[in-house]
Amino acid sequence: MAPPEPEWEPIARLFAALPWDVREWGEALDAARAEVLAFVETVQAAGTPVTLLAPPGDAAGSSAGISSARYGDIWLRDTGPVFAAGAAQAFRFNGWGGKYLMAGDEGVARHLAIEAGLPLHMHDFVLEGGAIDHDGTGAALTTRQCLLNPNRNPAMGEGDVEAALANSLGLARLVWLDRGLVNDHTDGHVDNLARFVAPGHVVIACPDRKDDPNVLVYADAARTVTEAGLKLTRIPSPGRVDDASGAVIPASYANFVLTNELVVVPQFGTGNDAAAVDAFAALFPERRAVGLSARAILAGGGAFHCMTNQLPKGAI
Repeated sequence: MAPPEPEWEPIARLFAALPWDVREWGEALDAARAEVLAFVETVQAAGTPVTLLAPPGDAAGSSAGISSARYGDIWLRDTGPVFAAGAAQAFRFNGWGGKYLMAGDEGVARHLAIEAGLPLHMHDFVLEGGAIDHDGTGAALTTRQCLLNPNRNPAMGEGDVEAALANSLGLARLVWLDRGLVNDHTDGHVDNLARFVAPGHVVIACPDRKDDPNVLVYADAARTVTEAGLKLTRIPSPGRVDDASGAVIPASYANFVLTNELVVVPQFGTGNDAAAVDAFAALFPERRAVGLSARAILAGGGAFHCMTNQLPKGAI
């Protein structure tokens, strides 16, 4: 099987979902909805179509195409499929290791396959899309914290995971990072830590404050990427970002999204927000870099990459 197209290749549309469950989002719900809608409007205005999932009867207030769906949370990167080889490649989803089981999430992959007009191919092991990042050549990044976690596929070791990803997605080379960001409820998804920006070229944050909670995580990941022979560019880190209780939450500029016209960089209200936009503008000179607030979305555990799923033009 040929590997999935990298995210910088042209896409037919972007899928996103609207937050709706006050039990999950609490006081952040209205602000998170506003941030999702601002993201959708920005992407659509630039020229890439968006299909926005919303619960039946929800007046989303968006110019995007609305797809009525029953789903639990908005993290379509994880509950949705990977579009590759002319199909929606879907995997077992167990609520991030059984921690967040929400009714409807198990049907998201099929819903997106129908929206895309592609057949659904089911693979019998647990995998979330945010747990891997690939460059279109067959190389991919992941973390041991997530893919070797006993709450996912307890009988699978590194070799088993590598074979499963080669067979299901054509990923022939897996670069294993150790851990993801501190307090990442996904058990260390790599799309919040390290991302490909070109074949063989990875970005990882470089902290500039001693109180950054991920100093050691970034250093270890950067060392592993370099030892693997990949090109490494360091981008800014948001630094320490806390929730209302004072607990560290996993803010990351690596949770950016590429559209046909834009690179959309999450903003968290920290001193490095503008520098992060500048860094991605340099990495993707053929696109316009824009920063959009994701501070309320982060209250739910992720940012723009976590909440979207792209349909490559080459997959249809």
